[in-house]
Amino acid sequence: MAIYKTAINKPITTGLVFVAVIILGLFSLSRLPIDQMPEMDPPYITVMTTYAGANGSEIETNITKIIENSLNSVDGLKNITSSSRDNISVVTLEFEWGSNLDESMNDIRSYIDLIYDNLPDGVSRPMILKINSSSFPIIQFGFTADESYSGLDKIIDDQVTNELNRIDGIGNITVSGAPERYVYIDLDAKQLDAYNLSVEMVGNAISTNNLDMASGTVKMGKEQYQMRVKGEYVESSDINDIVVTTTQTGKQIFVRDLATVKDTIKDLSLDEKINGRDGARLIITKQTGANTVAIAKEVRKKMAEIKKQLPPDINITMIYDSSEGIQNSINGLSESIFYALLFVVLVVFVFLGEWRSTIIIGLTIPISLVTSFIYLLVTDSSLNIVSMASLTIAIGMVVDDAIVVLENITKHIERGENPREAAICATNEVWISVIATTLVIVAVFVPLTMLTGMAGIMFKELGWIVTIVVCVSTTTAITLIPMLASKMLKEKKFFVNKDEEAAYKAKQAKKKLTFDKTFGRIFRSIEHAYANLLRWCLHHKVPTLLFALVLFAVSMIPFATGMIGMDFMKEQDNGRISVTVELQRGTRIEETLKTARNIEKDLQDALGDDLLVYSTSAGSNDDAGFAALFNSTTNNKISITVRTTKKYERKRSLNDMQEAIRQKLAQYPEIITYQVTRGSMGGGASNQLDLEIYGYDFDQTNIYAHDLKKLIDDNVKGARDTKISRDEDRAELKITFDKQKLALHGLNDAAVAAYVRYRVNGMPCGYLKEDGEEYDIVCRLKEEYRNSITDIEELSIMTATGQIVKLNELAKIEEYWCPPNIERKNRQRYLTLTVMPYKTSLKELAVQVQEQIDQLDMPSDIHVHLGGSYEDQQETFGDMGLLGLLILLLVYIVMASQFESFSKPFIIMMSIPFALTGVIIALLITGTNLDMIGALGIILLIGIVVKNGIVLVDYINLMRERGYELNEAIAMSGESRMRPVMMTALTTILGMIPMATSASEGSEMWTTMGIVVIGGLLISTLITLIVVPVLYGLMERKGDIEKQAKLRKKFIFMNIDLDNAAENKKEESL
Repeated sequence: MAIYKTAINKPITTGLVFVAVIILGLFSLSRLPIDQMPEMDPPYITVMTTYAGANGSEIETNITKIIENSLNSVDGLKNITSSSRDNISVVTLEFEWGSNLDESMNDIRSYIDLIYDNLPDGVSRPMILKINSSSFPIIQFGFTADESYSGLDKIIDDQVTNELNRIDGIGNITVSGAPERYVYIDLDAKQLDAYNLSVEMVGNAISTNNLDMASGTVKMGKEQYQMRVKGEYVESSDINDIVVTTTQTGKQIFVRDLATVKDTIKDLSLDEKINGRDGARLIITKQTGANTVAIAKEVRKKMAEIKKQLPPDINITMIYDSSEGIQNSINGLSESIFYALLFVVLVVFVFLGEWRSTIIIGLTIPISLVTSFIYLLVTDSSLNIVSMASLTIAIGMVVDDAIVVLENITKHIERGENPREAAICATNEVWISVIATTLVIVAVFVPLTMLTGMAGIMFKELGWIVTIVVCVSTTTAITLIPMLASKMLKEKKFFVNKDEEAAYKAKQAKKKLTFDKTFGRIFRSIEHAYANLLRWCLHHKVPTLLFALVLFAVSMIPFATGMIGMDFMKEQDNGRISVTVELQRGTRIEETLKTARNIEKDLQDALGDDLLVYSTSAGSNDDAGFAALFNSTTNNKISITVRTTKKYERKRSLNDMQEAIRQKLAQYPEIITYQVTRGSMGGGASNQLDLEIYGYDFDQTNIYAHDLKKLIDDNVKGARDTKISRDEDRAELKITFDKQKLALHGLNDAAVAAYVRYRVNGMPCGYLKEDGEEYDIVCRLKEEYRNSITDIEELSIMTATGQIVKLNELAKIEEYWCPPNIERKNRQRYLTLTVMPYKTSLKELAVQVQEQIDQLDMPSDIHVHLGGSYEDQQETFGDMGLLGLLILLLVYIVMASQFESFSKPFIIMMSIPFALTGVIIALLITGTNLDMIGALGIILLIGIVVKNGIVLVDYINLMRERGYELNEAIAMSGESRMRPVMMTALTTILGMIPMATSASEGSEMWTTMGIVVIGGLLISTLITLIVVPVLYGLMERKGDIEKQAKLRKKFIFMNIDLDNAAENKKEESL
């Protein structure tokens, strides 16, 4: 027994099955975490190695190259890049998206173990780090204070961090910019020399007199005592009383005789300001798989409680909360789904004109959609903007099959069949074509799960969700819909006589509004007019097809001439702007701070009331830790994070605000380079063109890069924020030791290098313990003895015999320039010139930049590669082009199998090019660039457009099987199927309108798809209703003529055979 008959015969079972599906779906929804995007761990593994005291060149030669050569043979490696800068080597291995990074990490560990012994002494063991989406902050707070500022670090650590760490799902909590308490012992160099003392001697005296240690046990009588030396400093002033040495005359030399003890905060290196006030940032990450929205909610709640316990002068400001953007995105897409559902139900009611039919089809939508939540829960996925967008895409398609089935059932009822018979017969007529159209959709969406790269990670979830939802909707269409129709729809009213019929019509006419008086007549008029138009086109096939061909050719002109721009991803307006500024290399931190304060004032002037919060970081962070992987912080760099009002609350776009900031920054002569970009939310990639300039010689590549940057700045109007990745060469003091003199004094390179570092940067001398906290004690020379080359040359070094010698007696000190950072890619030196597009597409920017490259003379040993988002765009569009061809092949196979014909699929597929016509028209009208999401929309159109053609051609075949003449069968089928074709097209189009027009945060990336699908489907549907029937008539007429010719030929031969037989018979009778 067919499944639809079983469903009709067992209505309770059928109904309860779908009730169970709804219950499971809602239960799954309640358990799903909410996040911005699917879990997308970047395919990168980083190897970080530190080598204290080494500059970039030494790091490259002694560490980076060795590690690169070793790791270059790791399986699955796509690219290997590195950065060598002062004290640190960072080697990054890039793999294909979706690679098994755990296996790769094991391989990397094995290779590192093999080469570690070959690295110089003093090199730390390389750290192998796998970066995942949980490594990035989900929420940031700013803390400012007045009287409590000096103790802000301890307050945050004790009262804030400890409390927040108790929240489930919290990952790491780091504090940036908080003042740290330090005890500095600032030594007088002249006094040290006068008493023949060294920094090391003072430091050792301070550390050895700061003890709290066990000294054994002693038994006294019946008791046993633990002995302990308690000599720790109670307060910093205790250090003044430490005896460093005793002179020959018996005079004791105390620390106070040699130095000034300062209990203060750590010397300024990184300056943090929150809205212009001294402060610190609290940065919070989550654990992998944790619910971002739930964690952020708990953090905000806990922070409100903590605020009550803090000193009253401490103010807490929200700098960034990713959950706001996530929640806004989810809310916006939920709103889109709601309006799409409303539009779809409205279309069904208008076309069918019966509330029972509308309810029956409306039930298909929630049943189909909730199954996606079951899939997400089973696969440990989250509810995110991709899964929500998938539902928005699917909502217009889930009713297509139900419409086809119910519309056919309605026609059978109108012919006089009772609802049960109509449900069985009507479903029997269309269920194969319904399944075939679903297989077409499956053929479109399942290959999306096979895409590679970042697009593959994003679209995998989309492909499976739409496939599952559409398959469930098809199951609903051939089971639940017939069952409900058999129970809910009414039989056609028959009249005993004409008087009864007249009375009924008179009663209906008295009603102010009936479906038949409003929409029914309009639809019948349209169907009749369409049938007449179709009959005319069937008699004028060649002109009709020529017109369609010319329309397609003309529509391709804007695309061929570059009028349609192409981007990688549409940038989102999340209300955040990142500003990075770089001053002249070597600028003192004090000068950097002056510029930073001026920029803050200009920032407030440029943004006005649209500015909510700004956080400024200036200088270098010695404890950057994990952040060192992403950027280097130096005294000449300023970074500002800006949070503005929501886009619906302001009149200016984020682009206009960025440009206003750029105009302010352009007025600063001391600024070497700057970038004003949108703050990332992890939900999309920035459109960025990276010019990778390869060349070994630093001077040559630097000159070429700066010349190219100037050309681009002067001649490319759509270029902004051009930035060279390699910092300017910086001055260094190179100390070259005289080996013989060192040996003569019993010294060596390492020892003297350490002595120099202690005098300039300080020597650790233990800790001052107070209230359970430890504060560093550091010995160093006073600043007046270490702020010039002469001072460095005059540094006193104590020999092994206790003799004091000056550094210039042991070494030659000279100033020279060296690159602070050395970048390499695939074991070649290179630098990156980054260009951001402004009011132009990424493709057009690449074309214009390439023109500038062609104009500039390029040295023979330099070559340029266009990378960044542009390279990702080229790869993704190439992959999607191949995917489109695969989908076309699969769709053809499905249709050829359904129709048992090689030619009929081509008839239907001729409607696909006209979808491109609609796409181009829609993009031109809206002024939208085609991006990766829009290209996905074009692929989706293949399945959507073909579905309409299948419904039409399948019915023409049915009419021909019933004996109708070819043209009449086509005209009748067109008239009969126009309404379901228009309904399915309109439900999809109206379902996409909220996506195309949504202005909610995070929804921007999907607007291009909505525009593409609406434009493509609108034009292709109109063309499909004409071109497909005409092509069918043309090809089938040719087939009929060939069949008739064969039949005539067969009849001629039969007649000849009959004549010959008669002749033979006649001859035999004679």
